[in-house]
Amino acid sequence: MQKRNLLYAALLSAAVFLFSKCNDQKPAAIAANFGGYESQVKWGEHLVLSGGCGDCHTPKKMGPMGPVDDSALLLSGHPAQMPLPDIDRKMLEQKGIAATQTLTFWIGPWGVSYAANLTPDSTGVLAWTEEQFINCLRTGVSKGITGNRRLLPPMPWNSTRHLTDDELKAMFAYIKTIKPVKNVVPQPLPPVAPPPAAK
Repeated sequence: MQKRNLLYAALLSAAVFLFSKCNDQKPAAIAANFGGYESQVKWGEHLVLSGGCGDCHTPKKMGPMGPVDDSALLLSGHPAQMPLPDIDRKMLEQKGIAATQTLTFWIGPWGVSYAANLTPDSTGVLAWTEEQFINCLRTGVSKGITGNRRLLPPMPWNSTRHLTDDELKAMFAYIKTIKPVKNVVPQPLPPVAPPPAAK
């Protein structure tokens, strides 16, 4: 009887030990698949926020210490109703200078570029596929559609092309979860001046 009790106790201890190890390893294994985060979306949020996507794609509002992200318009791109400032585009373009007022649009030798709406709205990336998103950030073509125009400065696609497929998939998973914002971003404008002469 005592031997049987010892055998049961040993089996019970082994089962508890193995079960606790399985539970310990499962979250670690999951976290390893998502860059140490508990989910693909959380990993994507980290990549989008630490990668500075909102620096250009989130409109700003004035706070007590200067401009801050307008969290109600997270990643919604250049506000459609905001006009360009009254500046001499030709002079800027000829001198090879880039300028911005809100960080959601840029004027430079390439013309005028506007930050895109990255929210899951019909005016943003709602209809995009994961493959399009990866292709856009990897090859620098608008909407990730082969044959579309090139992405314009300051979009750093030469840097984002080095992200792994898993990182880009996580970023896409995250932006699909944010609040949709209806905002038809203007199309880019061509330069008004010839490109500056090479030196």
